[in-house]
Amino acid sequence: MSEIIASVSGVRGIIGDNLTPASISKFTLAFAEFCKKYNNSKKIIVGRDGRIHGEIITDIVTSSLILAGFEPIYIGVVPTPTVQIAVEDIKAAGGISVTASHNPQQWNGLKFLNNTGRFLGPDEIKEFLEIAATDEFTYAEISQLKNIKFDNTWIDKHIEKVLKLKFIDPKKIKKAKLTVVVDAVNSAGSIIGPKLLKKLGCKVIELYCDGSGIFPHTPEPLPENLKQLSKAVKKNNADIGVAIDPDSDRLVLITDKGDPFIEENTITMAVNFLLKHKKESNRNVSVNLSTTRAVDEVVAKYNGKIFRSAVGEINVVNEMLSNGSVIGGEGSGGIILPEVHYGRDAIVGLALIMQELADSGMKLSKYKKTLPQYSIVKAKIENVKNPSGLLNKVKEIYSGENYSQACKVNTLDGVKLDFSEHWIHLRKSNTEPIVRIITEAKTKELAEKIQNEFISEVRSLL
Repeated sequence: MSEIIASVSGVRGIIGDNLTPASISKFTLAFAEFCKKYNNSKKIIVGRDGRIHGEIITDIVTSSLILAGFEPIYIGVVPTPTVQIAVEDIKAAGGISVTASHNPQQWNGLKFLNNTGRFLGPDEIKEFLEIAATDEFTYAEISQLKNIKFDNTWIDKHIEKVLKLKFIDPKKIKKAKLTVVVDAVNSAGSIIGPKLLKKLGCKVIELYCDGSGIFPHTPEPLPENLKQLSKAVKKNNADIGVAIDPDSDRLVLITDKGDPFIEENTITMAVNFLLKHKKESNRNVSVNLSTTRAVDEVVAKYNGKIFRSAVGEINVVNEMLSNGSVIGGEGSGGIILPEVHYGRDAIVGLALIMQELADSGMKLSKYKKTLPQYSIVKAKIENVKNPSGLLNKVKEIYSGENYSQACKVNTLDGVKLDFSEHWIHLRKSNTEPIVRIITEAKTKELAEKIQNEFISEVRSLL
């Protein structure tokens, strides 16, 4: 049995291996203990993505919460951001989204939200995991046991919040007569994605939106997994293809020509749209260290300020809160709009993208060419005996006199090397002897050349 993966994104594992009824109950009970320390509310929101084993896990979660003295409110198969909204609006003690995000079919897990509807931060996760390690939990007296409540209204409430945004104009989008193909991998975005698009006046072609939880392809929305979506866009002469990951916090686009829009451009396009509509002086934007420089250029165009955080949604959110950012996100296709809630949200992103497309009057393939042009490549070095030591060596070399003028070194999250025309970001895995390397330059060819040369240099340090 392998170890369960625990991070600021919660816990996840493989069904029947490390994700068992016992482990699911243990982490749920630990979360209940955590919530008791910080909130008097007895309500905890529970939702899940569409995975076929999600209902079984949800039953364990809700039963464990009842035994711990809480009243679980089950809101059904919904996006993780919908769970976040429900926690915040109901003022619940916390929330649990049963999901393994973009992991393959055999995976599942639990994402934990505090009473603000945000993911647990690093200190909160540390405390939560320490509680779980004790295996010491308190249970309610028989007279205090509560019942599960069911509430299937939150998809509509989520859509309503998005449609109330002052810069979203369904009439204008409808006038653009946009045809959209949706691939929600038959998961949590299957209902809410098409429903929102129809309310925006779009013609919707549902590719994988049956809600069965059976993934028709590898669920991570990368270009190699979206070939069927690309074909469907061309076959139907659609204006855009949208891919929504299983728990609907990431949004990736396909152009009218059936080509990848590239996931980094999702946040770039959304920032470009929002800053055009921000009349006040605050044009602060937060993204993580691995997000494209294209965002920096867009923010500079509107005389805004860019802030960067460590990788991870909660880290971006905390950075946004500290500087009052009006929008933020990650290059993986995650858009965070505080006017709706502090969390990555493919549904919010969908509305912003459709409005920008309608406003521009352009085809998405043409719009893509108006954005700053960059290319990111990713690689990893495996079997690194001392990942921390390797990162320290890289930091020392590039902080030295030979590079002091040409390179800025950032150690907020791993080691990021910022050069004038490119950057390289190294991060170690928390679960494997691996160092991941991300490189961005103006073209893919140049990024690959820089990365290959850099990897050769790093290997010489092992």
